[in-house]
Parts: sequence; structure tokens; C-alpha cells
Amino acid sequence: MGGVGSGANPGVSGLTPPIAQLPDIVDIARLAGEFFSALPGSTSTTAAPGGVANGLPLGLSHIGGPSQLATPPQPPEPVLALGARAPSLAPAATTQTGVPEKFADSSGASSRGQAQGVPEAYAASLPSIDAPQPPLHAPAQPPSSPYYFLGEKSAYPVAAPDVDVPREDRVTARSFGLPGEDELRALLVGTPPTAAAAPAAPSTAKKDQWYYFTDLTRNETGKAPAHQQDANPAFDVNAVRRDFPILQERLSGQHGGKQLVWFDNAATTHKPQSVIDRISYFYAHENSNIHRAAHELAARATDAYEGARNKVARFIGAGSAEEIIFVRGTTEAINLIAKTWGVQNVGAGDEIVVSNLEHHANIVPWQQLAAQVGAKLRVIPVDDSGQILLDEARKIITDKVKIVAVTQVSNALGTVTPIKEIVAMAHSVGAKALVDGAQSVSHMRVNVQQLDADFFVFSGHKIFGPTGIGVVYGKRDILEHMPPWQGGGNMIADVTFERTIYQPPPNRFEAGTGNIADAVGLGAALDYVDRIGIENIGRYEHDLLEYATHGLKTIPGIRLIGTAADKASVASFVLKGYTTEEVGKALNREGIAVRTGHHCAQPILRRFGVETTVRPSLAFYNTCEEVDRMISVVYRLATANR
Repeated sequence: MGGVGSGANPGVSGLTPPIAQLPDIVDIARLAGEFFSALPGSTSTTAAPGGVANGLPLGLSHIGGPSQLATPPQPPEPVLALGARAPSLAPAATTQTGVPEKFADSSGASSRGQAQGVPEAYAASLPSIDAPQPPLHAPAQPPSSPYYFLGEKSAYPVAAPDVDVPREDRVTARSFGLPGEDELRALLVGTPPTAAAAPAAPSTAKKDQWYYFTDLTRNETGKAPAHQQDANPAFDVNAVRRDFPILQERLSGQHGGKQLVWFDNAATTHKPQSVIDRISYFYAHENSNIHRAAHELAARATDAYEGARNKVARFIGAGSAEEIIFVRGTTEAINLIAKTWGVQNVGAGDEIVVSNLEHHANIVPWQQLAAQVGAKLRVIPVDDSGQILLDEARKIITDKVKIVAVTQVSNALGTVTPIKEIVAMAHSVGAKALVDGAQSVSHMRVNVQQLDADFFVFSGHKIFGPTGIGVVYGKRDILEHMPPWQGGGNMIADVTFERTIYQPPPNRFEAGTGNIADAVGLGAALDYVDRIGIENIGRYEHDLLEYATHGLKTIPGIRLIGTAADKASVASFVLKGYTTEEVGKALNREGIAVRTGHHCAQPILRRFGVETTVRPSLAFYNTCEEVDRMISVVYRLATANR
């Protein structure tokens, strides 16, 4: 072997040039930036040292360099924490958006807080109804715009390079520690209560196991069709949890620094970092009132707001964005319908039908309407499991009925109702159907056109979005004939002292300055759910609910309230010898948050002979270990005086 000369690498003699001949690191960064800028569909950016531009793992494509000066500020892209999917990244060194908290520039200096990704309003990657086609006079492929908000508003996606991204590989497949089909069957045979706190076994759930929330039809072998059997890969719950900052919260004082367990998801859900970042970005770079103004911030805010409306329409399968009205939440949504369509169409002697499962928000507005116009409120009963009695519903829904308003998922029991059949019953007698989706939209796929719902309502904070924002979906022909609810700015086309001409829907129903930032935040939340996959969420939560239900049933003195075969992630119960408040306080001392009380659903609880329950409600970021913590506390209470 030849000797090692000065400046050579001793391990690769004869293959590596002397160090003095190596290009400078700045030159490498510059060349890399030029190379990626030259790729089809790439924009001209300067790569930051320590990362690669244009979508590579570090996501630093808009950091530093003179070329950035001409680029408008861009919002942070909501990115899932994908854990081992990007092995080159050290998880502890990255933020929630996958961008390193610190990076070094060419001088060795450390920068912080400058790395911002850019969403290109990835409408094309979301599950959607048939996208509207461009106008005939438009070019076949709309020109790409450097302004992200033009892409958000567009009815069809901005130009992008043809990249074959597998839709279903949204999250790296990982065991999430849930029992599989065989284990669940074994659990139902019976397990000693003390085993409830044992670590959960890895999942062995079979791919041909399908649940109520998937609209999949089995073939004659009992399995789903072949093209659907791999539609819902497992996901890494720990990676998902890293996207929610509050789940890392440790509670002080009496809780002894215990980590938060959030089992109050039916009341409100927590927000991923991408939603928090999107709202912050709006106030930092887009804050303005919407519509009409001539300045750029108004255009940005308008496009972000209307882009969120488009996202809602796609998410629930609406026919167009014009069928989506933004309100404060589900309560305001139902009140809007009762006080516009209801006052216009329901009169003396008519009937309004609700179910025994309803939240107060889907009872009180209809009571008020009935009292105002002389109508009658009829109630569909439920059986002892908490499921709607369809035969009784058929008797109640007659040609006297003008509207049937029923929840899709009970907030107090978790019952999943046969809503499609109920909607069909309403239409068979010429009545309209309103579906309360506040508790369903975060657990299962909703398509309002398939349901044939006339109205569908939900709240943003129930689906990992902000509070104070909600949605009314209404069929376009119905909305066009409804009178406005409130008067003021934004809902008028022309005003004189003699008369007012109103805007068409949806603006007609959005008087005044709306909750613009939180509508944009809701859009980001729906993006996040779409990237995880609502079917993935539903499957995981189904198994987690089965696990929690079995564990609770092993506790002496416990009574489950609501045991329907089809349930979403609610497990209400009462414990003999304790008030629900006492149970809630005991759980709170261990850092476990549950809701106690009547849950604004007193009629259904009284149907089961109770005034209040303890209501753990689960989400896809909860784990079996958290369930075990809850069950061990309740078991300790149940056996304390025995």
C-alpha cells in the first residue's frame, strides 16, 4: 500500500482528493440550492446551511439568502411528528413541526425561531367530493402562484410537480399497544379486576376487521373487498401525541407533578401544534377584516377565510363552499336554523321531532319555536342500551312533522344513531332533517350528500380546532329561501333607508365581523385530521373504547350508562357508594381529567334513572396506559371500604 500523503484521508488513500481541493461548504450549499431550484415545479430559494431546500427533511427552504427578500411571509406547514419515518432527524432536537429548534449558519452561529415551512394548500391531497372544474375560458392548468393564499382560495389546486405520493401512508405504521381481535375476544370472557392495570399487549388486529364507522361492505366470505383491506394502516400514537403540546403538561400542587391524562374530549379536544401555529401566523401576517378592502392584508385574510370554507366543504362532502356557514358553534348553528327556517316553515299544529338522546342545544331551540308558533315537540324513545327505537320513530314521524333534528352520536352515552335511516324517514313524509354532528365529526367519516341531510352542524373545538367557531351546512336551495338571522355588515348587497337587498348564502347568514382567525384554525385542524386519516382515528378509538369498557366492567359496584352496540368514544358510568363528583375529584388528584355532571343532556340520563354520570371520553391521542391509570383509581375507590 502506498503511504498516506499530507492532506489525504488514510482510510481511502487514492480515492479521496486532498482536503485543500474539497469545495467550500458554502459552495456546496449554493450548488445544492441551484440544483433543487432547477427541478420542475421548484421555486427559486436559497438553501440554508445545515439543511436542504424545497421539501427535504429539515424544511429550511425559506431561511436566509438574498432571494428571500422578494418572497412574502409564508405560514407554517402543519406537519405530523412522524418519529422514525425520518431517521436522519434526532426526535429530541426537533420541534412539533419537524424543524430543528436550532441550526447553524455558515459562520457557526446558532439561529432560533426562523424556520418556517410553506403550505401550498394541499387541496389535491385531501379526500374530497368531485372537485369543481375550471371555467371554460381558463387555461387547462392554472398558473402556479408564489402566494399561498391564492392556492387556498382556488376551487382547483395550484400547479405542482407530478409526484406520486401514496395517500394512505400518512403515518408510519407502528404498534399502538391495543389488544387485537383475539385478545378482545379473550377479554370479554373475563379477567380479574387487578389485571386492569397490566400493560397492554401489542396489537394483532386483523386487517379484515371492520367497524361501524367504515362504510365498507363485506363480500360473501365475510371480509372486506380486496381493494379495501389495506385502506387503514395502523399508526403511531406516540408520534401523534408529540403533535399536541398540552399532552406533555405536568400538573402541579396536589397532583404531585403527574402528567395530564385528558379524558374530557367530548367537552373539548386539544389542538395540534399545526393549528396553534396557523392561528399565530394569521395574526402575525394576515390579520385584517375580510372582503371588499383594496389592500393586500385584506386579500390574504379573505383568501385564508374562504380557503377554510372550502376545506370544510371538502371534509364533510358538501356540494359547494356556498353551502357552508360559519357560526360560533353547534348551539348557535341550531338556533340559526330554528329561528330562520323554523319560523318561516313551522306553524300551528305542526310537529318537530327530536330523540331522547339530544343535547340541550338540540332541544331548547325547538321548544322555543314550538311555543312561539303553536307547534308540538315529539320525542323518539331509546331502548335500555341507549339506542334509538326505529319502529317507534316510524310511528312518530308522520306527515304532520316539518323537521326531524337528531344527533349522530350522543354526547352523554356515545351511542351512534342510525341517522341515515332517520333522515330517510323524514324525507318520506316531506319533512326536513337536521343532523347534529358535534360528537360524530371527529370520530367517523361524514358525507352530508350520502346522508342526504338538509342541515348538518358541528363545532370546531370538538375536532381539534379552536373554540368559538362552528359550521352550518345547508342544502343550497334551502339556504337561498331562508331569511337572514341577523342584520348588519357583510350580509348586505345594498341598503337604502327604504329597503335592503341581502347577499346570497352563505354571506347572508354571516352578519358583522366573523371569527376569521379561528375559521382559518379550523381549516388547519381538518387538514391535520385528513393527514392522519379519519378511518385510522375511528379504528384506533374503537379498540381503545373496547379496552376501557372491559376494564370498567371488572370493577365491583360500577354501572355503565349506555351500552349500545354502536358507540363512539364515551364510557359514562356511576359507582356505588360515591357521588360522581367524588369520583371525578379522585381522578383529578391523579391528573386524570373527566367530566362529571349531566353533560347538558338531562332527559337521556333521567331515562336511565340517574341525574349525573362520570364521563370519560376518549380521542385518538389517548393510550391504554392512560386507561389503566383511570381504572386503577376507580378500582381503588370501589374496594376501599370492602
